[in-house]
Amino acid sequence: QVQLVESGGGLVQPGGSLRLSCAASGSIFSINTMGWYRQAPGKRRERVATITSSGTPTYADSVKGRFTISRDNAKNTVYLRMDSLKPEDTAVYYCNLKMGSLPPYWGQGTQVTVSS
Repeated sequence: QVQLVESGGGLVQPGGSLRLSCAASGSIFSINTMGWYRQAPGKRRERVATITSSGTPTYADSVKGRFTISRDNAKNTVYLRMDSLKPEDTAVYYCNLKMGSLPPYWGQGTQVTVSS
């Protein structure tokens, strides 16, 4: 059984910063990809950033240069540093874990609200 537990969401003013964390537990393959997705009200869930177990990141165009994804393999934890936040970044952020051909695992989601 795999569990993903997110933390770090909240309310922040435009231009501010937040850091999200996601800790995975259970039977985790050493080779995997972890990432963050988000879903705003009335919109489809979209990929924000991913990072492989070897450290290769990808970013959505909308967050490039503002968000940084990182991970600690020893702790099976992925982080998302979000800087220069905009109101359009407001969404529920979900942690995601992909291991081989298994169905992806998802966290419960954490709310990020960017508002003055």
